[in-house]
Amino acid sequence: MIDLGKAGTFPLGDRFVKRIGYGAMQLAGPGVFGPPKDRDGAIAVLRTAIAQGVDHIDTSDFYGPHVTNQLIREALHPYPDDLVIVTKIGARRGADGSWYPAFSAEDLTQAVHDNLRNLKLDALDVVNLRIMFGIHGPAEGSIEAPLTALAELQHQGLVRHIGLSNVTPTQVAEGRAIANIVCVQNQYNLAHRDDDALIDALAAAGIAYVPFFPLGGFTPLQSSTLSEVAARLGATAMQVALAWLLRRAPNILLIPGTSSIAHLQENLAAVEIALPDDAIAQLDRIGAQPQP
Repeated sequence: MIDLGKAGTFPLGDRFVKRIGYGAMQLAGPGVFGPPKDRDGAIAVLRTAIAQGVDHIDTSDFYGPHVTNQLIREALHPYPDDLVIVTKIGARRGADGSWYPAFSAEDLTQAVHDNLRNLKLDALDVVNLRIMFGIHGPAEGSIEAPLTALAELQHQGLVRHIGLSNVTPTQVAEGRAIANIVCVQNQYNLAHRDDDALIDALAAAGIAYVPFFPLGGFTPLQSSTLSEVAARLGATAMQVALAWLLRRAPNILLIPGTSSIAHLQENLAAVEIALPDDAIAQLDRIGAQPQP
């Protein structure tokens, strides 16, 4: 069994979690919409993740919609005492699978109750407010109104801790003046390193940073350097990308997603990869190169 504790732990809300968890997005159907092709397989992946020692899962009720949360409930409820379930609100899905902003007070209240019902929880451990000002990434704009609405739901006891997703450093600063922010979830990987300074600032403040798309997401990172390093170490490109993230900063928490047990075990094994200094130097240079 893989020792996930090798990578250490970091606070997420009021608990310390292992630095590699599991992201449930890929358990929904194609385009994160509709049911999975293999429901039993999805259930098995979730149960295997817990059996392997995963203690935090990332999800959202707009994955499916409702699909991943219902799978999590079916697979894992009643939940292990040490499991932290992190969800997201701030978006909704159209009938064709499209994504729309949904962060009015009414939208956010409905989303929290949907998450509570589908996960079968009385309170949500961590809720990330997904900011949707930009379609392809963070865009400036005040987050005071939606975050104040989420803080009110926290005051009501429905939400324990608050995080932010798809945000700029300016929005993080604004958010921290309104509520206690326990994590920030943005796109970040070997090539996409706009958040370098933000990660370091959050580390100094004891706030977790959760990168998504470690291999580029919908536009996969194509890097001969990454492939060469992976081949030299006898690892997969994903394992090396995850190992690099673990080395990047102590406050980084990983949530690699997959619908395959084999890939899940490969991803978790990234904690066992020791990247030599020359490999780190090679990988660091990827972020300085123009990407296609």
